[in-house]
Amino acid sequence: MTPLLAKYQRAVRAAEYVPRIGNVRQYLGAVVEAAGPDTALGELCEIYPPNKLAPVIAETVGFRHDSVLLMPYADLRGIRPGSEIVATGRHAQVPVGRALLGRVIDAFGVPMDGRKLMGLEDSRPLFAEPVNPMHRERIVKVFETGVRAIDSLLTVGVGQRIGIFAGSGVGKSALMGMIAQNSSSDVNVVALIGERGRELRDFIETNLGSALKKTVVIVATAEQSPLMRSHAAFSATAIAEYFRDQGLTVTLMLDSLTRFAMARREIGLAVGEPPTARGYTPSVFTTLPTLLERTGVGQRNSGSITAFYTVLVEGDDFNEPISDHVRAILDGHLVLSREVANRGRYPAVDVLKSISRLLPQIVSKDEQRLVSQTLAVLGIYESSRDMVEMGAYKAGTNAQLDQALTLIPKLEAFLRQPTTETMARGAAIDELRRLLAGAST
Repeated sequence: MTPLLAKYQRAVRAAEYVPRIGNVRQYLGAVVEAAGPDTALGELCEIYPPNKLAPVIAETVGFRHDSVLLMPYADLRGIRPGSEIVATGRHAQVPVGRALLGRVIDAFGVPMDGRKLMGLEDSRPLFAEPVNPMHRERIVKVFETGVRAIDSLLTVGVGQRIGIFAGSGVGKSALMGMIAQNSSSDVNVVALIGERGRELRDFIETNLGSALKKTVVIVATAEQSPLMRSHAAFSATAIAEYFRDQGLTVTLMLDSLTRFAMARREIGLAVGEPPTARGYTPSVFTTLPTLLERTGVGQRNSGSITAFYTVLVEGDDFNEPISDHVRAILDGHLVLSREVANRGRYPAVDVLKSISRLLPQIVSKDEQRLVSQTLAVLGIYESSRDMVEMGAYKAGTNAQLDQALTLIPKLEAFLRQPTTETMARGAAIDELRRLLAGAST
């Protein structure tokens, strides 16, 4: 059977021969409660408000007694009781292909730049199964970000999943842009979820820059429905999986996981789930691992997805429910500290509060010792910072602290890196080794 014939055969099998029709009963908040149609969870339906020529697409998100619960993707102004609903038999998908590179799209692959999107090869379902963990390759290679603080002290592996935990205004967008521009990955997939519309062009033109040509940007801005914001995360993951299956190394950056969780909370509360910690519904905590476990190293001879997920910590509380849950799933975290940012050091990575769980298995013993020595210097200085700044410490009292006081200005200069600057990982390790060796002589 030829591919073209097989395509038509699938289309015939999927065709709807008898229309499945329902009617609106009521519309409360974000959910339409309907009498029918006979639809499945996740199936797309068309709602026909009387004053609109085109239908509004909605997704089946639940059932209540004999009613179907639907959540629309767009405004339903003009809907009334009795408005017709037609089940389509389709589920949410996103188009994929190399033509996506350099483009900005919404959660369903529709271009946002006004230009047509041609030459797409296939489509992928938004909700795919993760790779069987027994079939995954192990993480053995170093992923270079071009950021000294990460590459030298918090080394990331190809296929690792990292959280970037930050409050507002401490430079997470700038750090994401540095990674996108400086990493050695073949493809970047960037998802901007719940962002202000004003920030979109700022991020693309200022932070991404020339890296846009190897990047796919998926956007769901703050005013869009919770389903669109939620689906943007799954679309970005599906696109990253496509490029991974082509044998490419992919960097996935999702900003932010917190806004994704908030969108899922809105959906859960709308369909009647009980709120738990800080109002988050139980389904939020089951959906997060479903999303996060899809990234990582693929099967033999396939590529990889190295993922960076930003987590907005409300009020700089790093122990709020989403932060706690995400830390338990991911393979490490980078903490961007407001205190470090206030000292004028960017990227504001607090290396003492950050960790890469895979560092011990992807770097040499010599590099592990170098990291331990550096963290020891930073740790003893931080524990004595107040005493030193008050002038209560007398030089010569503690040899280790004396060495730390000598090294700290040099380490701060090493960890400070302009967004336009990059350094190979090997050069960063050599520079750090020289700093420590100079202090010990």
